[in-house]
Amino acid sequence: MAYKHGVFVTEVPTAITPPTAVSSVPVVFGTAPINLSQRALAPVNEPVLVFSYAEAVEAFGYSEDWNFTLSEFIHSHFATYAMSPAVLVNVLDPSIHKTTFAPQSFSVVDGLATVTIQGALKDDLVVQSSDGTTTYALEADYTLDYDSKGNLVVQLMEDGAAASDPSLQVSGNKLDPTAVDGDDIIGGIANGQPTGLELLNQVFPRFRQVPSLVLAPGYSQLPAVAAVMKAKAGNINSVFKAIALTDLPADQSYTDVVAWKNNNSYTSERQINTYPKVQLGNKTYHLSTQLAGVICSTDAANGDIPYVSPSNQSLQATASVLEDGTSLFLGPDQAQYLNGEGIVTALNFVGGWKAWGNRTGAYPAVTDPKDSFIPVRRMMDWIGNTLILSYWQYLDGPVRRRLVEAITDSANIWLNGLVAEGALLGGRIDFLATENPETNLIDGIIRFHVRATPPGPAREIDFVLEYDPSYMSGLFG
Repeated sequence: MAYKHGVFVTEVPTAITPPTAVSSVPVVFGTAPINLSQRALAPVNEPVLVFSYAEAVEAFGYSEDWNFTLSEFIHSHFATYAMSPAVLVNVLDPSIHKTTFAPQSFSVVDGLATVTIQGALKDDLVVQSSDGTTTYALEADYTLDYDSKGNLVVQLMEDGAAASDPSLQVSGNKLDPTAVDGDDIIGGIANGQPTGLELLNQVFPRFRQVPSLVLAPGYSQLPAVAAVMKAKAGNINSVFKAIALTDLPADQSYTDVVAWKNNNSYTSERQINTYPKVQLGNKTYHLSTQLAGVICSTDAANGDIPYVSPSNQSLQATASVLEDGTSLFLGPDQAQYLNGEGIVTALNFVGGWKAWGNRTGAYPAVTDPKDSFIPVRRMMDWIGNTLILSYWQYLDGPVRRRLVEAITDSANIWLNGLVAEGALLGGRIDFLATENPETNLIDGIIRFHVRATPPGPAREIDFVLEYDPSYMSGLFG
């Protein structure tokens, strides 16, 4: 050691480690009008993190045709609920999910012909004269662009052969979102690359965001899709956990849908079942889409801690409807019947339209509060995800007393803070000799026991009302 003479300062690691924040981030799988994407390469089977409506539209385009299911979510989450961020995954591949449209006539007005076919593709478009005898050339006779409504606009060039044509015959290919099926959402490995729900594992490595909700509106009512959604949600990157928001078929009565739920195994603590659909004005949403907005806005109002139930929180809706658009006005008795079967619904009773229901899909077969109550299940996931992120930095450190104390001391301070905030009724972390045998310690395995009690929702409030004749004495002063 070198000879030293003087006053010196060295630093040691901080004894208390602040927790790493985990917020609500929905990951949504669906279809997008990517012919309207403003990116050089439109995203297909690629997770994209977006923080605003403008960013989402720039990446995926937007269409009022909500067969493009990501357009529905973009409108609901960013425009209606003003929430962010979200991770969106488009599985529609324009090289596969397309169909041909036959020649149609479109009038030319001020040198422009608007092709009012949603999803019309620029590639392989054929533009002909009004009588179909002459085929015009791109860039020589006309140019192509999209308008704000997603329509393809043919602009005739003043010196081109089509300049004086009063109408055009246009044919070609258009995106076909109806060609996307459950297998495309489920995905797998294609040419060595993950597709569909397999991409859920890429969200954290790409964006450092932990998925909290998994959605596939328009497809989650398919049992095969829902099964993969809940399986993937419970094992993200082998460490993180999330909740799947699944829709039940809205073409059934509220009494029949209960049997359908059980017969098709929508019975996991990893899923929140929703029924039916909801409307806002002339737009119809899957209830799972709007429930994501309710959950995220509720979390945001409570410090991004998911201890408050989304039940009895406002939906952005003016009606609940079945698949064919028939209005469905459930009363509290009918709504609580669905709630008692593990289904979240929409109720218009006191205070306008509300999300209604506290139970996961596991209820009533499972009554353990950590698996049956939505806010308790989400809190347990949130605590687990936060512990993983906060203490990953200690992995591979030497197993010694200082390591144990650093984890227990900082985690207990954090849990005590949650108790003080009202997010937990109580919580603590212990390092117990009974759970850490020498064989494990020698092998580099240490185990901490975390106890936490999130508050359950007040699902029933009872008043005992009694007529008390003793107050008659007030008549006599």
